Amino acid sequence: MDWWELFAALVLGVVEGLTEFAPVSSTGHMIIVDDWLFKTKEMFSPEVANTFKVVIQFGSILAVVVLMWERFMTMLGLKKVTGEQALQPRLKLTQVIVGILPFGVLGFIFEDFIDTYLFSTQTVVIGLVLGAFLMIAADLLAPRVKKVETVDQVTYKQALTIGLVQCLAMWPGFSRSGSTISAGVLLGLSHRAAADFTFIMAVPIIGGASFLSLVKSWDAITADVIPFFVVGFISAFLVALVSIRFFLKLINRIKLIPLAIYRIVLAAVIYFVFL
Repeated sequence: MDWWELFAALVLGVVEGLTEFAPVSSTGHMIIVDDWLFKTKEMFSPEVANTFKVVIQFGSILAVVVLMWERFMTMLGLKKVTGEQALQPRLKLTQVIVGILPFGVLGFIFEDFIDTYLFSTQTVVIGLVLGAFLMIAADLLAPRVKKVETVDQVTYKQALTIGLVQCLAMWPGFSRSGSTISAGVLLGLSHRAAADFTFIMAVPIIGGASFLSLVKSWDAITADVIPFFVVGFISAFLVALVSIRFFLKLINRIKLIPLAIYRIVLAAVIYFVFL
């Protein structure tokens, strides 16, 4: 494996780590950067390139596990909550399962179709614009008084509704966090609560997607491409450790509309310059 291939893995990992938690579509950004600079589908094969873009997302999500370790331990029943905290409502594992179920079922059914037909710059441009409209609508139409200030107040009905809207993110460029945060805000969640629930749901969703993608592409993952995957995974994880803290501070301050405008501007630039 030459230095250019490793450099491509490093850059794509950094792009993933920077964009995974912002509602701007990390997959969309990776596809755009890859199609513009590296063309890993030609460098390796379409199967390896698409699997790489799925698997390194788990590097970013691993950062969520590290930063929210105690919450995950409590949800899994591996750590007991005592004192006053035990009397407060807490997000349950069953609520997370309700939230991820629609995406998991539809993702399993349509995975081949998505990999074959939707991993392109053209589809990303469409997803960026449509997702931006949803984000703008969320900020403009959201209840002024937030009924849910923290993720521990999320109900089963809200979890299911957010999970259903999350299915829009199967279209690359739409953004999983963009769809779920927008849905949460429309349902009366604070931006921070919606973001926290989004990140927690991401762990099993992206973990499962990475595992299935690896299993389906196992024959194509030869020894010579493993360094490519390792470099991308590690760079995504390290960058995400920093970016997730920054984003959680940012989202309550600027809300969604500025990020939606960025998506529209990016889509316009890509369309007129590259398409």
